Amino acid sequence: MLIARYVTMAAGLGFSATPFAAAGLGPPALEQGYHHMYNLEFDEAHRVFKAWEQLHPDDPLAPASNAAAYLFAELDRLHILETELFVNDGTFSGMQRPAADPRVKLAFEREVARAGELADAALARSSQATHALFAKVLVAGLRSDYAGLIEKRYLASVAAMKTGRALAEKLLAIDPSYYDAHLAIGVENYMLSLRPAPVRWLLSLGGARTDRQQGLAKLRLAAEKGHYLAPFAKLLLAVAALRDKDAERARRLLDGLAREFPHNRLYARELARLR
Repeated sequence: MLIARYVTMAAGLGFSATPFAAAGLGPPALEQGYHHMYNLEFDEAHRVFKAWEQLHPDDPLAPASNAAAYLFAELDRLHILETELFVNDGTFSGMQRPAADPRVKLAFEREVARAGELADAALARSSQATHALFAKVLVAGLRSDYAGLIEKRYLASVAAMKTGRALAEKLLAIDPSYYDAHLAIGVENYMLSLRPAPVRWLLSLGGARTDRQQGLAKLRLAAEKGHYLAPFAKLLLAVAALRDKDAERARRLLDGLAREFPHNRLYARELARLR
C-alpha cells in the first residue's frame, strides 16, 4: 500500500540515495500533494504531482504519487475506506458497489508502469538507489490495494503484497531511516494475520508473513516516524483498535486525522459513528 518520505534532490535533476529523513524534511511540493490527497482534494493532488514530474522527469516517485491519488480517489468514490468494512469480516466480501471506472484504471496503470520503468532505470545505474527502491515498494502496495480492494482479486493482491514487503526489507537493510517502508511489512503481517488459521498456514507456505504483533509494531513505526504514509498507517491502526474493541484508541487516532485533514469527511463520519 500507499508513499515516500524520501526523494532527495541533489543539484539540478539528480537524486541522491540519502533520504530527506536525515534532515527531517520532505520535498515541500510532494508534501503538499499528499496533504491534498489525504484531504480528498484529488484534482489539487494531481496538479501538484504532475508539476513535480515536469520539473523532475527522472523521479519515479512522481508517477507513483499520481497513481496513489488515482487509487485514493477511486477508494473514496466506492466508499471502500470506511472502517466498518474492515472491522466486520463479512461486510466487505458481500458488499455490492458500483463498478470501477475504466478511465481511472487506465490512468492508474499508466502511472504505475511509468514509475516502475523509472525505478528500474535508476536501479540499473545503482543498486543502492534507495529512492527507486521505495518507489517500487509503493508501486507494489498500490497494485495490491487496487487488486484486492477494488477488483477483489485476492491472490493477485497477496502476491503484490509479498513483493512490496520483500522490497521494503531490502530497502530498510540499506537504510533503516526509511520509516514509511515499514508500512509494507506491517500491512502484510497484520492483514494476513486476520485470516483463519488454515488460510494463514497456506499463506505461510507460499512465503507470506502473518505475524499480527509484528504487523502492528511495523504499522506503529510508520505512523509515528513515517512521513507520507503516516496518515494511512494511522487509519489502519484505528481499524486494528476497533477490531480489538478499543474504541478510545480508535477515537484518538481518528480525531488526530480529522484535525490534520479537515476536508476528509471519512474521519469525521467515523468519529460520529464511534460516538
